Amino acid sequence: MFEKTALLFIYVETPLHAGTGRGLGAVDLPIQRERTTQYPMIQASSLKGKLRAEIRERNGWSDTSEEIIALFGKAGESGESFAGAVAPGDARILLFPVRSLVGVTAWTTSCHVLQRLVRDCAAANVQPPPLPSKAPTGEQALVVGNALSVNNQVVLEDFSFAADASQSSALTQLATWIAERALLKGEDYNFWRDQIKQKLVVLHEDAFRDFVLYATEIQTHVRLDPAKKTVQTGALWTTEALPSDTLLYAPLMVSASRVEDRKNGQPGKPKWSADEVLNTLRSVLDGKRIQLGGDETTGQGWVTTRLLLPQEVHKQ
Repeated sequence: MFEKTALLFIYVETPLHAGTGRGLGAVDLPIQRERTTQYPMIQASSLKGKLRAEIRERNGWSDTSEEIIALFGKAGESGESFAGAVAPGDARILLFPVRSLVGVTAWTTSCHVLQRLVRDCAAANVQPPPLPSKAPTGEQALVVGNALSVNNQVVLEDFSFAADASQSSALTQLATWIAERALLKGEDYNFWRDQIKQKLVVLHEDAFRDFVLYATEIQTHVRLDPAKKTVQTGALWTTEALPSDTLLYAPLMVSASRVEDRKNGQPGKPKWSADEVLNTLRSVLDGKRIQLGGDETTGQGWVTTRLLLPQEVHKQ
């Protein structure tokens, strides 16, 4: 039984490749996607592995240390096995950056995506953001103001949408909720918080799906023959990545550890309470920069993280 919940926001600073292995389509190494919607995601198992590595490295623990076993469990064919105290969910897409004719970049989402956020907020006991009262049609784009529009049109990539500012007040509240809770609080993020508040766009779910499916970043990799300076046979491949400034979120659930506090002579008492587990996660994740996904040695996958707890919302 999970005792504590939170939402983990992940803001992508450099292209992020959370892969699935070799694909069968045009891209050799595609990113992880949901089966039914084709939205980009980071699977819970990938996220949990990264959390384990980050906590281990920041605290100087080993993989076999009692602290890591208490947090993430122990598995094996022989001996004692039990679940860990940390249980992240899949990281889902919330905002996807798209090239704009005016204003350089728009942060796009859809009512379908936002309704999922509301549902996950309820599961995490977090106060949800205000949403638009009416979804846009396939030819419309709900906008905050005129930062992205020209002649009442919003042009994203090669597609034009009629700018609809009739729900500007609701979108401003939504953008403010996201900017203040999902992005870092430091001065280096003042510009980006303001940009999201001005350039949030809500699209029809079909248009949003097409952008997240076809407007990701495709990187070409080669390996050259050192003598001939030509591509070696079979050493040309492409990799898909989420672009910089993508925003994802994941539910995070914790329980008391299933390891007893043996060092202090208290058998039967958990080594860590649920609050202590959550505080450990918070110290590693809230307002920090970490690396996710592949190609770490080429600067890929750097993200910032914010951890939103239920009680924090009511204090604001």
